[in-house]
Amino acid sequence: MRFTEIGQQLRAYRMETGLRAEEIAARLGVSRAALYRYEKGEVIKLDTIQRLAELLKISPLSLLGIGVEYYNRPAGYFERARQIEETADQILLVHQPICYLTTSGAYDTALAEAFAELADAAGNDRAMVRAGADQLLGILASRKKIYQSRRPGIIAMVSASSVIRFLESGIAGALPLSERMRATCRDVAAAEVENMANLMETEPMGLQFGLLQSGEPSSTFEILRARDRASLAVNPFPPDTAPNAQPGVAMVTSADDAVGAHQRVAEANWRDVLKGAAAAMKLRELITKARAGI
Repeated sequence: MRFTEIGQQLRAYRMETGLRAEEIAARLGVSRAALYRYEKGEVIKLDTIQRLAELLKISPLSLLGIGVEYYNRPAGYFERARQIEETADQILLVHQPICYLTTSGAYDTALAEAFAELADAAGNDRAMVRAGADQLLGILASRKKIYQSRRPGIIAMVSASSVIRFLESGIAGALPLSERMRATCRDVAAAEVENMANLMETEPMGLQFGLLQSGEPSSTFEILRARDRASLAVNPFPPDTAPNAQPGVAMVTSADDAVGAHQRVAEANWRDVLKGAAAAMKLRELITKARAGI
């Protein structure tokens, strides 16, 4: 058994449930220090794994990395993505409006401001919303830091329809924001799409972008490959999802058949994408239309 991976999943599931470490430790009948040691990869007895699975309402096989992992909240999924990205050598993204890992600091600043406005409007729930936002922003910042230090290869296929929606609504498009904040989010979204167009033109080593022009994506997914394992993540949570939102169920698995099926879809899509200067020109057309309100 890979106890390090069990510990990583335990941490992700703890964030998924929203339970504090003290609560989980008390229900398991262990100390908080023991729980943290489990999360760091210390050997866990099988009966403890069984109790953990019952407490977290998941399959023991999922906790062992054999089955499929499911996440209903962004924090749990983003933490699991962060863990997998720590060892990934290649990341393949399909049907997203942008690649978060290559966004500028302006994206994170605008997202933090949008979350702050959301918390201010939450009344008695302000502290809870703020805590959830801080947790989410911390995980995202850690993911970007890992990418910048390791520089795994990225192949990103963005769909024109999702880019259009991103430009129209801006960052945090699902959040109820003031007109001032919404305008800022739209401006930053346009700047990020322009940045992506520049990357398409310059084609820096290790980064490949393609634009899918037709068809509405049926799902958003990514395949992360490390030296000894490939992981598939089917993800309904964009980085700018509200901290406590539950718009869908994220799934993570290393099953060969699931990874292979999605790899074939990605390869078929890659044959049809616009690349390089042609893709960059198309993205700039979309930015112009969005600004003109067309």
